Amino acid sequence: MTAPTAIELIRKLELLRHPEGGWYRETYRSEETIPAAALPDRFSGDRSFCTAIYFLLEKGDFSAFHRIKSDELWHFHSGTTLTIHMLSQDGSYQTHRLGADLDAGASFQAVVPAGFWFGAEVTGNGGYALVSCTVSPGFDFADFEMADRDDLIRQLPSHTGIIRQLTRESVTHVKTTANDTVPT
Repeated sequence: MTAPTAIELIRKLELLRHPEGGWYRETYRSEETIPAAALPDRFSGDRSFCTAIYFLLEKGDFSAFHRIKSDELWHFHSGTTLTIHMLSQDGSYQTHRLGADLDAGASFQAVVPAGFWFGAEVTGNGGYALVSCTVSPGFDFADFEMADRDDLIRQLPSHTGIIRQLTRESVTHVKTTANDTVPT
């Protein structure tokens, strides 16, 4: 059996364009919620206990720097190695290689702590990486902030190169539309 192509996976998994880049579909949202009063002040309302998505990133595309208010756990499924780039609040920079090439330092899981700026790119030899992302407390677009290139460079000037590489010239609105469908 040959490995599916990115387009085949996008169609089969019914993925939509993600505002940060790549393709996604929510696969799980817990029915139970955590009341806002029980959450840290950074949350503006109730949140699901947990959410999960499929996320597919093709070589040549990137997940632009963004941050959320919860920890995010990434799980590798198939394709090639993906590198997650993280910038902490104190300005430190770190990467994590996600994939099956364990001898080259990759692993099958990675955690992005709440509040870190992070982006990703396919760095292996294949054409895509298919992962899942699990967020707890559950993801809500109210907790999603896309990085503005100029603002982030002003905050973290020592990381200008990677910020330029993993941001877009203009920040786009975070909601997807009916036009963000599978390519034909």
